[in-house]
Amino acid sequence: MKICRYIHNSNIRPEPRLGILTDDGRVIDANYVWACDYEREGKYNFWERANYTCPSSLSQILKLKDDPIDFLSETYGLFLFLEKVGDLELRDGTPIVFDFENTGEVKLSSPIDKITTYRDFYAHEKHVQKGFEKRGEKIPDAWYEIPAYYKGPTHGFIGPEEEVLWPSYTNILDYELELAMVVGKEGKNIKPEDAASHIFGFTILNDISARDIQKKEMAIRLGPAKGKDFCSVIGPVIVTFDEFDFIEPNLEMKAIVNGEEWSHGFSGDSHFSWAQMITHVSQDEWVLPGDVFGSGTVGTGCGLELDKWIQPGDTIELQVEKIGNLINKIGNKGNGNGKF
Repeated sequence: MKICRYIHNSNIRPEPRLGILTDDGRVIDANYVWACDYEREGKYNFWERANYTCPSSLSQILKLKDDPIDFLSETYGLFLFLEKVGDLELRDGTPIVFDFENTGEVKLSSPIDKITTYRDFYAHEKHVQKGFEKRGEKIPDAWYEIPAYYKGPTHGFIGPEEEVLWPSYTNILDYELELAMVVGKEGKNIKPEDAASHIFGFTILNDISARDIQKKEMAIRLGPAKGKDFCSVIGPVIVTFDEFDFIEPNLEMKAIVNGEEWSHGFSGDSHFSWAQMITHVSQDEWVLPGDVFGSGTVGTGCGLELDKWIQPGDTIELQVEKIGNLINKIGNKGNGNGKF
């Protein structure tokens, strides 16, 4: 399944809602599916029941359901039943499915409403090697021993088609082509052989970086902080782990800037597996549903490696096999007063 959050363009006060994106370009509203079924069963409090069974929040479903993939598969199966019997709207006229590709009545937002903890790893040796080469250094032995990561804030995430913030304090902005994993089950001191069972799915991550500020922070051997914390992009969907037969995928990845291919790599080039990352993080620490792990930049996956730099107004398109395209435009540099 492709899990998304969608916004209906006709709403006066549009709020993102949990959806399932179908292969034929429709968005199923998971919460509305349950409301429709409870109503057709004659339940008086069908909305209350639907909100309890299937809240329109992926973060709540991940935290409350023992097997969120199985539950969302059940929801999709319920939709197929309702479609078969011709019951695709509630009695008040609320539809349970919307056309995404052909009518433009809905648009996609970031696919998860609340990230519990954000950890971004540094797992692709090609990218790491290039960075240390630029500093005239070799990769430290410790890099090969542990899957290192930094923690970032969870409130700066945006979704597809949203404008990327260019902060007032930086002159050098960069994109980063990454795969991200969403945790679907809690755990502590997770064994390597059990780690994969904690994966909910995968999405695309663009970890936007202020390179001049990051360079200063890392020279102090601390951070990154202001070099990273202002904006990250995620989406357009989360593809659930079952779509990859519960095997960590090796996906082709590209970055297209203004129609020109800049980056090309594969997620499987990572030195560490997702299972190793999960096991490492969970040592005497909780891994929680809704946590997002970034893989780190794939080889060639940023302007820093290529000595090519994005500019205000550029369109960045990250393409990942079997997930889709994450497209954003780079905003103008701010003035430091919240105005652009």
